[in-house]
Amino acid sequence: MNVWKALGLAGMVGVAATGVLVVRSERKRRAYAPEEVRDQLHRRFAAISAEPQPAAAPPLSRGKQLLSRLRFSRAR
Repeated sequence: MNVWKALGLAGMVGVAATGVLVVRSERKRRAYAPEEVRDQLHRRFAAISAEPQPAAAPPLSRGKQLLSRLRFSRAR
């Protein structure tokens, strides 16, 4: 068997296997009722909004920004 034929066949098998996985995950996703999806999203949002927000760090001065870029370029 020609090497290129074997590679082509392996590629086709890979595409087919990927298609099977996509179809399977799509079936799982569509198995949820809209109410279940909405409830999950509400729970996630409530969990995220219940966490305290971290304090924002003050912006770096222009000099510190340039120094950090200079250090980065030296590390290369």
